[in-house]
Amino acid sequence: QVQLVESGGGLVQAGGSLRLSCAASGRTFSAYAMGWFRQAPGKEREFVSAISWNGGSTSYADSVKGRFTISRDNAKNTMYLQMNSLKPEDTAVYYCAQSRYRTLLPRAGDGMEYWGKGTLVTVSS
Repeated sequence: QVQLVESGGGLVQAGGSLRLSCAASGRTFSAYAMGWFRQAPGKEREFVSAISWNGGSTSYADSVKGRFTISRDNAKNTMYLQMNSLKPEDTAVYYCAQSRYRTLLPRAGDGMEYWGKGTLVTVSS
C-alpha cells in the first residue's frame, strides 16, 4: 500500500521561503516519477512541478518557474519542493503524487496514481 506524507507547510511572509517534503512508502520509490500539485481555496487543483525517477528530468508550471525547485533523494524515499520568493498567490494546500511511470509524460502532471493528503502553505502579504 503506497503512502505519501507531506510535511513542511506553514505560515510565511511574502518573499520568504519554505521547503516541503514528501515521504513515500509502500513500493520502490526510485522506480517512479513524482510530482507536486496545489489547490487554492475555491480553485481547482493545479500542477506545480514534477521530477523523473532519477531526477534527470524536471518540469515546472510557469507560475513557479525560477522560484521553486523540485528534487528527490531516492536513498531516503523522499521528494522535496524548495519554494523561494513566495507570493500570496502561492497560498494553497500542496499535494505530492506518485506517477505510474518512471519518466515524465508530455504533460508532466499526467499519469499520477497515488496522492498524499496535503500540507497547507499560507503566504501573508
